[in-house]
Amino acid sequence: MDNVDERLIAALRRDGRAALSVLAAEMGLARATVRARMERLVASGEIQGFTVLTRGDVMAQPVRGLMMIGVEGRGAERITARLAGYPEVQAVHSTNGRWDLIAEIGARTLEEFDAVLARIRGLDGVASSETSLMLTTRRAGRR
Repeated sequence: MDNVDERLIAALRRDGRAALSVLAAEMGLARATVRARMERLVASGEIQGFTVLTRGDVMAQPVRGLMMIGVEGRGAERITARLAGYPEVQAVHSTNGRWDLIAEIGARTLEEFDAVLARIRGLDGVASSETSLMLTTRRAGRR
C-alpha cells in the first residue's frame, strides 16, 4: 500500500459513497486508476467492506465510554467471552501496558451505564478498572 492508496482510503472514510469521478478529481487521478486501486484494495483484503452510520447507531446509546480492565492471572479470554454477551458492550480489545482489556460500552442513561460498570467489576477475575466517558466523537477523516 502506497501513499495514493492511503489517500484513497482517507477519501473513502470521509464519504464511502463518493463517485469514482469525484474521488478521481479530488485525488488528481484518472477514474480508471481509482477504480483499479479500489478493486485491488478490496481483493487484497486491505478494504474489508463498506458501511453506513445511522442516526440510530449514535442515538440508541448516547452514553458511551471506554472501560480499561485489569485481569487477575490468565482470565482475559474468559472475561472477554463474558463481556461479549453483554448487549451494552460494543467491542472488547486486548491491549498491552497497564490494562489487559478495553471494553467499548454504550447505554441509554448514566444509571444504565453505571449498572453495566458494576456488573463488569463484579466479574470473577476483574482485578481493577478505570472508565472514561466519551463526550464528543469526530470520525477520522470526516469534515
